[in-house]
Amino acid sequence: MNYSASPGAIAIFICFVISVLFISFYFARKAKSATDYYAAGGSIHWAINGIAFAGDYLSAASFLGICGMIATYGFDGFLYAIGFLAGWMVALFIVAEPMKRLGKYTFTDALDSKFNSKGIKLMGAISTLLVSMVYLIPQMVGAGTLVTPLLGLPHEAGVVMVGVIVIAIVATAGMASTTYVQFFKGALLIIFSLILVFLVLSRGLSTSPENTDVAYHNLTTLKVSSISDTTVKIDDPSYQVMKLIKTKTKSYVKLSKNNVESIWTLNAPKNILEETETITVLANGSTLYNGEPKESNKFFQVGTMSTIDGQKPTENAPVKTGSLNPFSLVAKISNSTVTRWAHEDIKDGDNHITVYYQNPTSGKDILSPGLKYKVDPAKGATSTDRFNFVSLMLALFLGTASLPHILIRYYTVPSPSAARKSTLVAITAMALFYILTLYMGLGAMTGGVLDLTNDNMAAPLLAKSIGIAIFAMISAIAFSTVLGTVSGLIVAASGAIAHDLMDRFLDMKLSDKRKVFAGKITAIVVGCIAMVLGIVFKNMNVASLVGWAFAVAAAANFPSIIMILFWKKTTAAGVIGSIVVGLVSSLVIILFSQDCYTNVYHIISSPAPIAFSNPALVGVPLSFITLIVISLFTQKSSDFKAVTRIGS
Repeated sequence: MNYSASPGAIAIFICFVISVLFISFYFARKAKSATDYYAAGGSIHWAINGIAFAGDYLSAASFLGICGMIATYGFDGFLYAIGFLAGWMVALFIVAEPMKRLGKYTFTDALDSKFNSKGIKLMGAISTLLVSMVYLIPQMVGAGTLVTPLLGLPHEAGVVMVGVIVIAIVATAGMASTTYVQFFKGALLIIFSLILVFLVLSRGLSTSPENTDVAYHNLTTLKVSSISDTTVKIDDPSYQVMKLIKTKTKSYVKLSKNNVESIWTLNAPKNILEETETITVLANGSTLYNGEPKESNKFFQVGTMSTIDGQKPTENAPVKTGSLNPFSLVAKISNSTVTRWAHEDIKDGDNHITVYYQNPTSGKDILSPGLKYKVDPAKGATSTDRFNFVSLMLALFLGTASLPHILIRYYTVPSPSAARKSTLVAITAMALFYILTLYMGLGAMTGGVLDLTNDNMAAPLLAKSIGIAIFAMISAIAFSTVLGTVSGLIVAASGAIAHDLMDRFLDMKLSDKRKVFAGKITAIVVGCIAMVLGIVFKNMNVASLVGWAFAVAAAANFPSIIMILFWKKTTAAGVIGSIVVGLVSSLVIILFSQDCYTNVYHIISSPAPIAFSNPALVGVPLSFITLIVISLFTQKSSDFKAVTRIGS
């Protein structure tokens, strides 16, 4: 994709950043005590806190990742939104008010409220740090993704930019500035997403979208004159057949024309070669677009309607619908065919090649589950596929109420009832936004704006196809979305170090001033680590990365929270064991999963030790079992005290 910076977009972006920094420095003068720094003095109005909740939660995964997954996989991408929103039911009905009563600054406060255990203080702090780190990765990846089309800078520059700005926000004013930054960007994100969806509906559908940076591309076929297990010949003499490459699922032919090599898919039953997208990512990192280097600017639209209501376009007469409403857009897509794209990683000697190829798909299949998460054995779903899907949904459902940076927001309001009201406002705002992501994702899928090498760019590129002004606003708001979420995560990490570890675990008895200072130093260190991780994981979809964070949080934290609230025999030893087992099991599964091997380690020649990628279905039960067993064995120990049921 050819990304070039726009002066207008840059100006709007700079205004947003200046506004965010102004909010930060304004509230810095009010953050004098530890309560001010870590919990905004507990004085945030519930309505503001509710929108800030939404702003915190509607992170890079929600805006960039979910839109990208819907644009790539249709309804299956929307399943993330359903899972994210469903998790708030747990937060509303189980966690909100008890968390406010049990804690003061951090998630560990609530876990340790009835025990005063050194072990819980230590493990609660470690859990907060690790979960925050895993969640920071997709936010930083999203930041790097945004600056490429907006400012024309490389991914690494965006990651460093976010890191520096967020460190400035947190190190100056802590939770107060973070709350108002999240309120500010949460409200604007919903407003401008509404505007973008309205513009998408007004434009309607077309088999040849206009107002994009790239030219329309037609599917090309080449006739095969002969084919065998080792060779293939084609009729077109302008192409030279280099070699036949076979994988477990497909066969490819390497062709050369005018000394430019490209990879094409071989469709043997039809005796044709179907042109893939001819983007070939070589081992040295160079990319070919339509068989030529990027500098040749031979880009073409990706993600278009092949037919609309069964009508096929002609060369001079594309099919168009005109403006649509939310219901008619879905109906039109359901009765049409969309040219999606798929890809496969292959090994060709020493080269690692990613081949992209057209994949015309029925609209009914796009609007139904199964394109990404296969659960129906009749459609080829394996037991691993079904396990992965159930595990992901479990992680999303239980992870929300287990994220430390979400839980500490309950300490910013004055009462348990305000915590409940905040949650209701957040759920309402997020439900509206997630409905909008469906239309933004479908608009990108059918609008010819996708970047095959980076599905996180679906929503910004959709906005860019409509106009530079809406693109600049959407991108700047998305950038501030990353700022707000990263700020909340770093505040949570700072509290874990300064309050949980230094003050309570190590008994350093820090004064308010020193506790705030320790938090600011921690913010700088965590911010720098987050920058490095954002660069290492830059090629992964941010929603997938957030799924990992939810899984780690669900396995490490959720069992302890629930059992402390509702099982009177829970002991400190049980809580400690539960956190350890949840953390270790989930992180080991992630690090040795196929997704990590393929997308992080770039090992494609051999299968990963663990076939599935989401650990929640293993980590959560193990964590619950560990807590119950250890608690039962430590009931009579004088070192551990059973906790009584809340409200009893």
